[in-house]
Amino acid sequence: MKVESFQIASWEEPEKGLVIVENDEWVLVKYVPVDYQIDGYKLYRKSFIEERLYTSREVVIEKVLNLKGVKEEPPIGFRFGLTVNLFGSAIDLLKWSEQKYGLFEFQDDSETEVFYGKISEVTDRLLTIDMIKADGSVEENYDFEFDVNEIRAIAFESDYFTSMKLLWEDKIKNKTL
Repeated sequence: MKVESFQIASWEEPEKGLVIVENDEWVLVKYVPVDYQIDGYKLYRKSFIEERLYTSREVVIEKVLNLKGVKEEPPIGFRFGLTVNLFGSAIDLLKWSEQKYGLFEFQDDSETEVFYGKISEVTDRLLTIDMIKADGSVEENYDFEFDVNEIRAIAFESDYFTSMKLLWEDKIKNKTL
C-alpha cells in the first residue's frame, strides 16, 4: 500500500491518493480529499504531474488506511486499455466512465472547475460534451470545446459524483413520466 501526493501542473494544492495501478500515461488512485477519508477514484495524467511526494504525512495516512482495512482494488471492470486511440487514452477513459456510470467527471487546467457530462462529439483534439449541471439537468452541446490533451484528472464513484448521477437519473425519470 502506498499513498502519494501529486502536484498537478497549474493547480495550487497537491492531491493525495492511495495508488492502485498505473500505466505509462495515467495513475489510478483511491482519492484522499482530506485526512484519512477515501472518496472515490481519480485518474491523474502523468504528463501533468510535476511532483510525486511521499513524506511522513503520507506514511501516517497509509497506516490509518491499513488499519481501516482499505483495499487497493480498482473499480469493478476497470483496466487500462492495451491500445491508445488517436486522441490518447483520455477519450477511452471518459467513454469507459460514461458506459459504466452513465456520465463522466473531469478536470483540466483549473483545479476549481469540475465538468460532468456525456460525450457529444470528438473532432481532432477537441471534445464537446452534453454538460450535466448541478441540478441534474443536461445542457446539450455545451458551447465550449475542451482540448482533450489538457485533461489532467478523471474521477468517479465519489460522493459528489454519485449525487450528480442520482440527480441526472431523477431528471430523466421524471421527464418520461
